[in-house]
Amino acid sequence: MSAAVAPVQATRARVPEIGWRTFFTDRRLQALIALSLKNNRDLRTAALKVAQSQAQYRIQRSALFPSLDASGDLIKERLPADVSTSGQTMTTSQYSATAGVTAYELDLFGRVQSLRNEALEEYLETDEARLSVQISLISEVATQYITELGLQEQLELARRTLASVAASSDLTTLRFKAGTASELDLRTAQAEAQNATATVASYDRQWQQARNALVLLVGESLPENLPPPETHLDQDAPASLSPALLTALPSDLLESRPDIREAEHALKAANADIGAARAAFFPSIELTASGGTTSAKLSGLFKPGSSTWAFEPQITLPIFAGGKNLANLDVAKAERQIQVAAYEKAIQTAFREVSDALVALLPLNAQITAEQAQVGEERERRKLTELRYRNGTDSYLAVLLAEQDLYSAQQGLISSQVVRLTNYVNLYKALGGGVQEYGDPRS
Repeated sequence: MSAAVAPVQATRARVPEIGWRTFFTDRRLQALIALSLKNNRDLRTAALKVAQSQAQYRIQRSALFPSLDASGDLIKERLPADVSTSGQTMTTSQYSATAGVTAYELDLFGRVQSLRNEALEEYLETDEARLSVQISLISEVATQYITELGLQEQLELARRTLASVAASSDLTTLRFKAGTASELDLRTAQAEAQNATATVASYDRQWQQARNALVLLVGESLPENLPPPETHLDQDAPASLSPALLTALPSDLLESRPDIREAEHALKAANADIGAARAAFFPSIELTASGGTTSAKLSGLFKPGSSTWAFEPQITLPIFAGGKNLANLDVAKAERQIQVAAYEKAIQTAFREVSDALVALLPLNAQITAEQAQVGEERERRKLTELRYRNGTDSYLAVLLAEQDLYSAQQGLISSQVVRLTNYVNLYKALGGGVQEYGDPRS
């Protein structure tokens, strides 16, 4: 993510219209996101579920149309003399060719149509779930990338601090040998050097684990030819996000969040299920019809007079089912209420996530400004205390405290900068960003 992102020109730009390549301009991060979209197993599973749901919808939709089957039969039968009509052993043959419609339900009460609508909404719900997984994956990769950069910065800071502490320890050792420093100063300096060494090892371990987490999200080992990082922890908000924030209305949020649309489709599917459950109280009519030709000889199969046909309508009227149909309707109604609650929760969650990210913007910027000033003051204090120690005015304890306070302030600044960049990613995700790669060309 870079502060040099090209601003969106449209006055009504919406975050989903900002492609993730526009928002994240760091070429290294772009490469990692592209690899994750290609290799990540969770996203692959979500895509396969969409294909599965689409096939289920096609199966259910096919019930709206009659199915036409064709068949050919040969029946050879031998009758013993004592049961044959002629009193002699007989061997008969019968050839037939038929085409017909089998058990086609007339959808007079909308049962089949309701089941078809339910399957359609479930398919759309699954597709929205895939988009939610994609958005989450992109944000997770970006967040982990920022986390890795932050840990790398912390590791470099720890190494610089170790070098500074080691130099102070060497100076204290020389002063102790010359009789101008106490053994307490010597032990304090050596202990601080060991503590700094342990801190370097700790951050090195955390940085390696962060890279492993990034590898898991990407789905393969990080390529060696990745571009160098272009993201800096002291960056401000991406320019592409600002117009969207100014025009981010509640109605836009309801349209742009895939998880909200997913919950909406689940609610529609539950409503369709109620329609199918109600239709079970009414009669069902099935039609079975066939026509063809039958002959005792294969050569006479299609001659005049060999035609046959059959028409078998069937009506089923539910009379008593032990309360099964009523229970199924109650189950469908309860499922609808569950989906209503889930839809409301999805909306509430979306607004909270956006609100949390928005309210953190100004306080984080103010916090970082103050921490930057604090680092500058602590750095000057560190110089002054070291100078006083070299002149014999202060003990090494004053130098140690100044060193620790400077290091703590620098650590806090890095952590806050990581939080700020992560908050931008969270806001981009909360507003529905990450669906498109390059954005809407109309924006």
